[in-house]
Amino acid sequence: MARRPQAGLAPSRLALKRWLWLGLLVFRLVSLGYAVEKKVAKGKVGEKVGLPCCHEIPSTESLRNYRVYWQKNTTEVVLAYAEGKKISENERYDNRTELNTRNLTLWISPVEILDNGPYQCVVQHLKFLQNSVVPRIVCDEPVTLFITADFSEPSITAEVRSSSCESDDVVVRCSSHGGFPKPKISGVLNNASVVWNAIWVSESSISPYNVTGNLWLNVTEDTSLTCSIEYNGFAKSTSLLLKKRNDCVLPTIPPSSNVITASSIIIIVFLLAVTLAAKFIPRHVCSQCCMPQDSEEEDVKESMKTAELSKVTSETSSV
Repeated sequence: MARRPQAGLAPSRLALKRWLWLGLLVFRLVSLGYAVEKKVAKGKVGEKVGLPCCHEIPSTESLRNYRVYWQKNTTEVVLAYAEGKKISENERYDNRTELNTRNLTLWISPVEILDNGPYQCVVQHLKFLQNSVVPRIVCDEPVTLFITADFSEPSITAEVRSSSCESDDVVVRCSSHGGFPKPKISGVLNNASVVWNAIWVSESSISPYNVTGNLWLNVTEDTSLTCSIEYNGFAKSTSLLLKKRNDCVLPTIPPSSNVITASSIIIIVFLLAVTLAAKFIPRHVCSQCCMPQDSEEEDVKESMKTAELSKVTSETSSV
C-alpha cells in the first residue's frame, strides 16, 4: 500500500534549498569582496609601478575585441582603449602610462605622490553584429596604489634646561622631512619604548610630510635614546647617547646660628683671659725682680754709715 507524500514536506525542502543557495551566494560575494579589498600595488616616488587588471585577453583574441578603461576614484579616466586604439589619456599622466595589451596591466612611470589612491579597471568584451556592437562587461574591480616617499634620516638634538648633582632636565627633539605618507614616530630609551609629542606639517593629505617629536627627560645617568620614523612598512632610525654631567659643584653650607654663638663666646673668653694675663703677669715679675736690688741698696747705706762712724772716732782720738 503506497503512502501519499505529506503536503508540507515538499515546500519545506524547497525553502531549505533556497536558503542554502542564498547562503552560498552571500559567501561567494563576501569572498570576492574580501579578495577585491586585498588587491593593492605599492611603489616609491620615481619608480615604475604596474596596476594589475582583473582580466587577461585569451590568445585567440586581441585588444580589438575589447574596451578597457583605467580610471581613478571612479571618476577620473587615466587611460582608455576601444577596439585596439587609445581613445583617452589624462594630461596629468601624459607620457607616463603604458598598457599591457595581453593582461591589461597599467604601468605608470615615474610615479608621483599624487598618483596615490584607488584605481579601477573596467573591461568590456565587444560582440560585433551586422550593424552594431554589443558590449558585455567582463570585469570591474578596484586596485589601490600606495605611493611612498622616503623621509630624511632623523636628526636628534638635546638641550639641557636645568642641571643638579642628581639629574639633568633635558628636552630632546627628533625631526625628519620630505616623506610620504604620514609617518609614525617612535622611540626607545634604554630598551624601553617612549611616546613622543609629535607635530606633523603638510600642505595637504597628498603632499610630503615634515614631522618633529619632542621628549622631556630626567637624566640621572648616561642614557641611550633611539628615534624611529615609520611609514608604509619602511623605517629610518637614529640613536643618541645622553651623557649625565659630572661637573657638579657642591654649594657651601653656611654655619648655623648655634655654631656662630658658641664660637663668639669662645673668642670673647679667650680675649678676656689674654687681657687679664697681660695685666697680672708683669706686676708679679717686677715684684720678684725688685727685691734683690733693695737689699743691695740697704747694704751700701749701712757700709757708708759704718765708715763715717769710724772717721768720727779717729778724729776724736787724735784730739
